[in-house]
Amino acid sequence: MTDHRSDRVSVPLYLRARRSMFSARKIALMASVVAGLGVAVYGFDSSPGGFGILVSPAHAQVDNDVSKVAQPIGFADIVQRVKPSVISVKVTMKDKAADASDRGDDGADQSGPPMERFFRRFGGPEGTPPGMRDHRGGRGAMMGQGSGFFISPDGYAVTNNHVVDGASKVEVTTDDGKTYTARVIGTDARTDVALIKVEGGADFPFAKLAAGKPRTGDWVLAVGNPFGLGGTVTAGIVSASGRDIGNGPYDDFIQIDAPVNKGNSGGPAFNMQGEVVGVNTAIYSPSGGSVGIAFSIPAPTVKNVIAQLKDKGTVSRGWIGVQIQPVTQDIADSLGMKKAEGALVAEPQANGPAAKAGIESGDVITSVNGEAVKDPRELARTIGSLPPGNAVKLNVLHKGKDAAINLTLGQLPATQQANAAEPEHGSQGSDVPRLGLTVAPASSVAGAGKTGVVVTDIDPKSAAADRGVKQGDVILEVAGKSVANPDDVREAIKTAHAESKNSVLMKVRSGDGSHYIAVPLAHG
Repeated sequence: MTDHRSDRVSVPLYLRARRSMFSARKIALMASVVAGLGVAVYGFDSSPGGFGILVSPAHAQVDNDVSKVAQPIGFADIVQRVKPSVISVKVTMKDKAADASDRGDDGADQSGPPMERFFRRFGGPEGTPPGMRDHRGGRGAMMGQGSGFFISPDGYAVTNNHVVDGASKVEVTTDDGKTYTARVIGTDARTDVALIKVEGGADFPFAKLAAGKPRTGDWVLAVGNPFGLGGTVTAGIVSASGRDIGNGPYDDFIQIDAPVNKGNSGGPAFNMQGEVVGVNTAIYSPSGGSVGIAFSIPAPTVKNVIAQLKDKGTVSRGWIGVQIQPVTQDIADSLGMKKAEGALVAEPQANGPAAKAGIESGDVITSVNGEAVKDPRELARTIGSLPPGNAVKLNVLHKGKDAAINLTLGQLPATQQANAAEPEHGSQGSDVPRLGLTVAPASSVAGAGKTGVVVTDIDPKSAAADRGVKQGDVILEVAGKSVANPDDVREAIKTAHAESKNSVLMKVRSGDGSHYIAVPLAHG
């Protein structure tokens, strides 16, 4: 049956079956048969008269000029522009650092959580920021390799703290194969950022840091020195943002799926405008190779850190002096809050800015300078991004009422560790049935202090155990009231039950300091 439209031939599908009965497989098969008859498939005829495949004769003229065919969009132009700014970083480690981090890449140590096991496979000792540490050699001095990129024509370059931490010598190799000596200007372990300065050169090609964060789904190019190969480019998208990988209170990583491997640490992730949106610092991988989960430090964080490192070699962060924790839904209900947002103050530090301004345990910080605080990490990042000495306004939920508190930021001091109180073996206590606990006055247990009650035993199936309460914890407050003996605890529970509360808020001192726990009450 000839179709008079442009010398095309309409070949009806056999028996003109209803189109709903034809699968894509049947259509493809029919197209193959038609092609075998010496015609080329042109399209499909979906006219009311039937459902047919439109073909053209095999002898029809075909335009073979490939210049007129649309080509896939590639990244070659961007790569050509940004790749010269990326460098390979080679370090010689000090004996002490080498001895502390010589764990190898054979994965022999398989203890601990998966993330911790992975980071140990890449040489990161406990206490250092997670990431990829590339070591070679045996005992004594060892060699490490990573990546970096120039941020100015006079030789300043960015890499990871864990790449150059403990290095006695740093060398960089540029994209054109030249090698230079570099010195470490400053490092920041909390964000895993380091600033180095290349000596003996000038007018280096450099990259620009993006002003903001990329969107989830945006294209990114990772350039670096994986496995010491140098100058490798991989592409992917931003998978997520705001990732917390347990590195510290300032975690705010960009997650990308561009293949990043051992040796990419410190290398840049570029957007399609050729700007650096992140510094690649860590990957998650059970096997040790890329599985498409990599983490980058956002450009705004890098920009803030390197500005301080260049100016004075260290980073100063604002500090208000509080131990904080998330507001869970149970805690929000206990405090009468509509939303589980903000940062709950577990303990203000003595003589800290917050304590001096009147902030107390149990207060919830809801905003800083008018900007809402969603959780403790957002509060830590916000305060940490401000310089010491700045005046800030905090909105706080205090004893059920909103309050505005003004204070001046202090400077973040060295990290302090809290010690856990351990009960004496055989310590006796009194039961608190509604919580599934046995408690004793803290003063009766060596090392527990003089305030609160110590958990000497706990029902592993209780709601308290499910919320993380464990033997040796010290309960300081129950339902907002200080407790000194088991009777105080029972009385507070009795009052909460009489008020028809479904849970009771307890302040607990544990190995990680003081924190609040909302424990559901057993009724009946």
